[in-house]
Amino acid sequence: MADPYSTLGVAKDASDAEIKTAYRKLAKELHPDKNKDNPKASEKFSDVTRAYDLLSDKTKRAQFDRGEIDADGNPAMPFGYGGGGFRGDPRGGGPQGGFGGEGADISDLFEGLFGGRAGGGSPFGGFGGRSAPPPKGANVAYRLAVSFVDAATQAPQRITLADGGTIDLKLPAGVETGTQMRLAGKGQPGPGGNGDGIVTISVKDHPFYVREGANIRLDLPITLNEAVAGAKVKVPTVDGPVMLSIPAGSTSGKVMRLKGKGFSQKSGGRGDQLVRLMIDLPAEDPELAKFVGAWTDDRAVRADLGG
Repeated sequence: MADPYSTLGVAKDASDAEIKTAYRKLAKELHPDKNKDNPKASEKFSDVTRAYDLLSDKTKRAQFDRGEIDADGNPAMPFGYGGGGFRGDPRGGGPQGGFGGEGADISDLFEGLFGGRAGGGSPFGGFGGRSAPPPKGANVAYRLAVSFVDAATQAPQRITLADGGTIDLKLPAGVETGTQMRLAGKGQPGPGGNGDGIVTISVKDHPFYVREGANIRLDLPITLNEAVAGAKVKVPTVDGPVMLSIPAGSTSGKVMRLKGKGFSQKSGGRGDQLVRLMIDLPAEDPELAKFVGAWTDDRAVRADLGG
């Protein structure tokens, strides 16, 4: 994988928030569900996800910045400092030119480099006698499609893992398409333990609910009688139906608010459901035509529009 900073299009000193914002933008653009006929987009989506996985982990990001691991999370080569060897005596004196030269104490060189005397123990004990930790196994990417109602109410979800096992997940507050969840130890096995499972969530559309941030909008059809005289009507919500009182004299476009019936929020609590009243008139009703023919509304209802 290329440099993760370049993959996400951020600077190396980017904040956690900047990295998260860049990932979410790219994830939405490259998501496989939006690019079914573009396999390259799917590959880029995987690269972006792996880059975010590394840079969102403070430990891994620090290791990468120090050159201890590569962009795939694998340990870097211990001599990855370029050719030319070491210049000068590691004790501060001696001739230039690497390991050779008169007066160079090879035993001291190996002692400083590997933490032990030449011939004493393995020379791969790492700098200062500390060996690099064995690498963990690779992470495994999962995609989880969640219904609109389940996402709004944070309903538990069950996912099948690569090994055939299942696990129940609690959706995070504020979940949206592109949200990721980390399953510790649910990746591939490795010398240093299992990698993690990375679950990327997509929220399905709903036939009549529309999400607006933490709020949910619903267009509610009502009859002319209900609009004129007022009524109590049943309204669907993601938590189940509730009764709503329609004020007498309501017009199409009037918005009523059902508190706490929206999406969960990271800051706590839930958004609202916004119910927009839409008067539904019957087509070719002779009684309605007769009534309107005998009644005239002389108000200048379009005066604000210059009409």
